[in-house]
Amino acid sequence: MTTHTAAAESFGARIENMTSNWRASLERRRVYKRTLNELSALSNRELSDLGLHRSMIRRVAWQAAYEA
Repeated sequence: MTTHTAAAESFGARIENMTSNWRASLERRRVYKRTLNELSALSNRELSDLGLHRSMIRRVAWQAAYEA
């Protein structure tokens, strides 16, 4: 009976962990998309003021979302 309970708790913990990972992944994707959209909306002059070139937008958005 104890084994069954431990297995059920383990299964519940795995489901909770999967849900947590899914939510974190979704949030990282949101950060990426939001950063990408905001930087893409800037003019070349505004990007230059930030020290960025238009070709750097995807990398900067990726770093903001996945390397922070």
